[in-house]
Formats: sequence, structure tokens, C-alpha cells
Amino acid sequence: MAISRHLALLLLALAPLVQAQEEVELSDLSWLDRSHLERQVNSIDEISSGALGSPIRGSRQDLKTLQRIIDRGLVKKDQVQLQQAMGAVLGNILVLEPALEWKIYEDKLGRSRAVCVKGSNDCIFPITILSRRMEVGLLPRVEAVYQRALEMIADKLPQNPYDFKPKHSASE
Repeated sequence: MAISRHLALLLLALAPLVQAQEEVELSDLSWLDRSHLERQVNSIDEISSGALGSPIRGSRQDLKTLQRIIDRGLVKKDQVQLQQAMGAVLGNILVLEPALEWKIYEDKLGRSRAVCVKGSNDCIFPITILSRRMEVGLLPRVEAVYQRALEMIADKLPQNPYDFKPKHSASE
């Protein structure tokens, strides 16, 4: 049991980033995709506003709100759609970084919403980055997941000092 749990944790740590080693197609989000993301964010806003008195603001402060939702058990282990909606909120925080954007990522396995480095096929999949942890009973540390996601793509980001610089702090 412990070995399979450790293997699951290792796979979860490696899963969010896909490097451009296979044939992929990236495209802009359609109106339907944007609408779906908005509905997901709204579902988390309803939970956070109602249970915590704190709305989703579209800022890094939402990392703390997501953590409070997890810590208080407001989204259960079997509520995968709400877990993925939390991932949409996390994705919106990631795309606040100037070098990142929402894209549709299509490969031989299917179609996904992803946060990608502009001008590359290097992407993070925030929709499932929290849900994969939560559905196996883990209570992820949202700030740590956010930091790790940025670290995983740091070498793919523009190197010019006047280009992208991650804003790592949730208090900014």
C-alpha cells in the first residue's frame, strides 16, 4: 500500500507538465471553452462566498481561498467536478503571469484545457493538478502546487530579464 501511494505521488508530481516530445496541436480557447471555465470558477466562487465569506477575486489571493476550501473540507474527495473547478481557478492565477496563457491542447489522447508558455508546446494542466491529488485522499498545499508548477516551466520561459518574471507570492 505504501509503495503504491509513493508511486502515485511520484506520478502526480510529474503529470502536470508535458514537454513537446509528441505531436500536439495548440489552439485558442473557443467561446464554449471560456464559458465552461467561467462556470467552473463561478461554482467555486459560490462555495467560497457562501461558506467563507470570501469571493474568488481573480488574483493570487485566491490561492489562500482555495487552501481554505480544502482545509475546511468544503469540496469532498468524490466531488471531482468541483475539484477540477478549483483547478480552473488555479489556472486563472497562473495566466496572470505574462508569459502564460490558456490554450486547448490536443494530442493522441484527446483534448484538454491547458496553461501554456506563449509560443511553445510546454503546458501545465491545472484543471487536474489539484483533483488528481484530492481524489486519492491527499490535501494539497495550494501555494506549494502553484510554486511547483511555475518551477517546472521556469526553464521554458523567456530568459531576457525584461521579459517574464514569475510573481511567486500569494500575497502580491
